[in-house]
Amino acid sequence: MNTEKLLECVQLTKQYGIKHAVDHMDFVLEPGHITGLLGPNGSGKTTLIKMAAGLLKPTGGEIRILGEAPGVRSCSLISYLPDRVYLPKTATAASLIEYYLDFYEDFDAARADRMIRDLGIDPDQQIRALSKGTVEKVQLILCMSRRASLYLLDEPIAGVDPAARDYIIRTIIGNYNPGSSVLISTHLIQDVENILTDIVFIRNGQVILHDTKEGVREHTGKTVDQYFREVFACWGG
Repeated sequence: MNTEKLLECVQLTKQYGIKHAVDHMDFVLEPGHITGLLGPNGSGKTTLIKMAAGLLKPTGGEIRILGEAPGVRSCSLISYLPDRVYLPKTATAASLIEYYLDFYEDFDAARADRMIRDLGIDPDQQIRALSKGTVEKVQLILCMSRRASLYLLDEPIAGVDPAARDYIIRTIIGNYNPGSSVLISTHLIQDVENILTDIVFIRNGQVILHDTKEGVREHTGKTVDQYFREVFACWGG
């Protein structure tokens, strides 16, 4: 397997006033992994993902995508799904597919169109007319229809019903290139645990555990969800 460092954080820090959202974090993600980024509210998950996506600049340390600081080249390598709705309300799924096709060389329009229709979503209906869960499905489809090196998914299943979660999880596992990696931030660990290969626990902006899923189960005798609840049982948020 290619062991090149796809995502690397070296003493990565993001500070707001005296508060450290990310605090001297060291972290490496190699190709071929689906990694759960897990921690309580306020632990730094979204801040880390935004720095990897190039939307926030570090206060200190470094973050690298294939050896380079986030920039124009990394934008062509990363497919990012934020934790909130970002699509224009007057756009339609069909128009968004055309937009992504023009904007991203690695976008598979046929794949996106097929998934939109498989879900029974009217491609000509405006985003403002769709339910929140349906909009989140459209956003995920657009994200996962790229042939990216790194997928950054911030709470991809938080706002949808359990049946839709199953579809979204199948979409994630079925549409990413095995030579790429997926970093998933989520609170719904039980729902995604089966597809994870690795887990990262973060607290106060620091990595407190980075292991394979099977390593966690072997060392603790618990599922990732059970161990997470134990580790963060007394953590507010």
